[in-house]
Amino acid sequence: MKRLVYLLGVVSLLIGLNSCVDIFDEIILHTDGSGTYKYTINLSASKVKINSVLALDSVDGQRVPKLPEIKEKIALYKQKLEDKEGISNVKVDANYDDFVFKFSCDFSNVTALQNAVRDIVKEESRDKNDPIFNETWLTWDGQQLVRSIPNFKSPINRLKAEDQEALKNGKYISVTRFDKPVSKCDNPQAQINPSKTAVMVKSSTHAVTANPSILKNTITLE
Repeated sequence: MKRLVYLLGVVSLLIGLNSCVDIFDEIILHTDGSGTYKYTINLSASKVKINSVLALDSVDGQRVPKLPEIKEKIALYKQKLEDKEGISNVKVDANYDDFVFKFSCDFSNVTALQNAVRDIVKEESRDKNDPIFNETWLTWDGQQLVRSIPNFKSPINRLKAEDQEALKNGKYISVTRFDKPVSKCDNPQAQINPSKTAVMVKSSTHAVTANPSILKNTITLE
């Protein structure tokens, strides 16, 4: 899912305040369709800049959120996720010294995960009727996982040229793990591990933010 950044809300606030961002997302999918979703945003390479910006009232005419607001936002999204059907064991580890945020939750099936993400993003969206909310992002039939990426409006064009350039230094790593061996996948950038139980797509944060379809993949198990 494109930048579950939106799921925590905080990243959509911080992405315009930093330079280098490393993102790691992981889906552990069991044969019965249940699993675990993990998402890590590492802004530590930009912590000096983030701290300096957070000390300001505004940047380029836009209000800068204060640290207590960011903490409140994270707590709010955690609570919203905990209330969603089919979602459990929601955990958020927020390191405000290095600005590293780790999120994880268990899901009963991929539809529950998708619905939870969709509902929360929709609640925060100004356009409740955006066609994107009718899209299917994840499907699993016990043998094949189809993962597309919701094409949310990218904030990248709002960033200064130097910040966009710095984002190219950030890594985006997406991993999907299975109980059974992988037979094939259709993303040409995807790599299957030696045991054939995991698929990885690796790119830059800039590339994924600009073109989330980079993460699109259909994975078929043996």
